[in-house]
Amino acid sequence: MPLKGFASTADLGEKKVSFDTLGPGLYAYTAEGDPNSGVIVGDDSAMVIDAQATPAMAEELIARVAKVTDKPIKYVLLTHYHAVRVLGASAFKGAEILASDTARAMIVERGQQDMESEIGRFPRLFRAVETIPGLTWPSITFPDQMSVFLGRREVRIMHIGRGHTAGDVIAAVPDAGVVFSGDLVEYKSACYCGDAHFTDWPATLSRLAALNANALVPGRGAALTTPQLVAEGIEMTSDFISTLYTSVSDSVAKGRSLKDAFDFARLAMDPKFKTFAIYEHCLPFNVARAYDEARGIEWPVIWTAQRDRELWAALQG
Repeated sequence: MPLKGFASTADLGEKKVSFDTLGPGLYAYTAEGDPNSGVIVGDDSAMVIDAQATPAMAEELIARVAKVTDKPIKYVLLTHYHAVRVLGASAFKGAEILASDTARAMIVERGQQDMESEIGRFPRLFRAVETIPGLTWPSITFPDQMSVFLGRREVRIMHIGRGHTAGDVIAAVPDAGVVFSGDLVEYKSACYCGDAHFTDWPATLSRLAALNANALVPGRGAALTTPQLVAEGIEMTSDFISTLYTSVSDSVAKGRSLKDAFDFARLAMDPKFKTFAIYEHCLPFNVARAYDEARGIEWPVIWTAQRDRELWAALQG
């Protein structure tokens, strides 16, 4: 029997999709705390940032894009390796699939386990699981930075440091000052930290803030459409990360068990963040990773469907 309320298994309600304009040829595809995508339209082609969880969900995004441009989607950028971001990629026929070298290496190392884990955690997002042909493999990878030109329009793709995963990248559109951050930033949504690098993430966010973006599309939550909202979103994410890791590090230093560290983390986190989307879903995985990192486990332990359930029973059951 599945544990009652495991992860997002009880979250079956439809989400309202928004398709917001951030500037000429720049769009945010968001849905009330579900994984976001971005769209960049250039002179001769378009790029999509993050491919959605399934080809069926990606088709809905493709239909939205077709309403604003007749230019082909030539590129799909994966900001990192997680299944809810990448498994829809096969719907983008003929597109080059871009990812960092590190993101590709993480697909090799743990992509299959992550796919099975996330399908178990998010049944609503994976209702059309039968449309997924298998793991998504990028066709072009890069170490740290590359520029892609959509005609004259440059999209600058950058790995600015570890955070949500080791392989995160952002996409910046210099002519408009718009940035697509992936899950390095969330807005009024919990950060998922199961693959995080807590001690690196704040400095990565500082580098992101230094770009002084006019607008930013976070990984989850509403598009941040002014410099003030961008700053608020980055600061909120930084506060979430630091509050969590400070609490769990303190528990490790005091020799507390993982369950006790989880309970103490709640005392620090709940007053500020309990209303955020997917907060309860994320908290056990977040505390477990923070507990590992604070004990010196530098590389995140691979999540499997079985490990997910065992941890949930121990902490949230």
